[in-house]
Amino acid sequence: MTTFAAQLLAWFDHAGRHDLPWQHPRSPYRVWLAEVMLQQTQVRTVIPYFQRFTTALPTLPALARAPLDEVLALWSGLGYYSRARNLHRAASLCMQRHGGELPHDFTQLIDLPGIGRSTAGAILAQAHGLPFAILDGNVRRVLCRVHGVDGWPGASATQQQLWSLAQSHLPTARLADYTQAQMDLGASVCTRSNPRCGDCPLRTRCAAHRQQRTAELPTRRSKPALPQREACMLLVLDEQRRLLLLRRPPTGIWGSLWSLPQLASRAEGEQWLAGIAQSCTPPQPLGEPLLHTFSHFRLLIAPLHCVMMQAKPIAGDNPDLQWRSLDSLCQIGLPAPVRRLISRLAA
Repeated sequence: MTTFAAQLLAWFDHAGRHDLPWQHPRSPYRVWLAEVMLQQTQVRTVIPYFQRFTTALPTLPALARAPLDEVLALWSGLGYYSRARNLHRAASLCMQRHGGELPHDFTQLIDLPGIGRSTAGAILAQAHGLPFAILDGNVRRVLCRVHGVDGWPGASATQQQLWSLAQSHLPTARLADYTQAQMDLGASVCTRSNPRCGDCPLRTRCAAHRQQRTAELPTRRSKPALPQREACMLLVLDEQRRLLLLRRPPTGIWGSLWSLPQLASRAEGEQWLAGIAQSCTPPQPLGEPLLHTFSHFRLLIAPLHCVMMQAKPIAGDNPDLQWRSLDSLCQIGLPAPVRRLISRLAA
């Protein structure tokens, strides 16, 4: 076993996380689900979603059988909904190709939607004890600092260097613990800001600590200011106080989720309403615009509220339009900002 791995495992035994819900019981399905949920999301946020998801869909076959709407409803609020769609699709492919189980083979794993090299490595190491490296954000940060790796970690050459380092430190035993230890060290000690170097088991070998460069590493990529877009969303109630929802396209932002009808402007919103409503109250603003930030732009949403007394027949023939009672909205996947806007109806 390498000294790096031995020091990390010794630290993990007394300071690591041993009570995460996907560790007990540990299975390929539960490890896979946790790894996908943890992509760009912190552990404390993931835990209640993981528990709710596995209560409803405890096995891979259960996930494959579930309607996509149910999967998206369980995911609602966690964001990055392509992760949920990929999970659902991958589960279906496992039923078709692999007897209802996640494959044990690395090449077959990364052939499934949403499973890349690091996720596949985490599944094989944690669920099967196989010697595969991972390279999530926490591990990249630890390796960049310990080895003094310059260059943005997302760059191809830097990634290749980090993968080589990750592979070189792999122990021959306790692969599940070692994998978790790397993530725990990055999450709790070798943090992005204000790292607790005095508590780090690797501090004596850490180049960044020795050279006082922990604030510089990993190298950050300069980010341009996010562009801002504007839109209006329609909160249309009928006389029974049911809300009109529109299913979004399967790809793109909030793909396949139910949402509020979204138009570029108030004028377009009124024009859209005229196309589906026989009679309708004039749309009025419902509070202040809501600003929501995506990874690559910000969206300023102006909510408009109206009551539709009678819909045109064509509206009833559209499967992507649906009237839902307000108390049934917890059963479907809705984007978080849409839920916030809907909550204004009860205010």
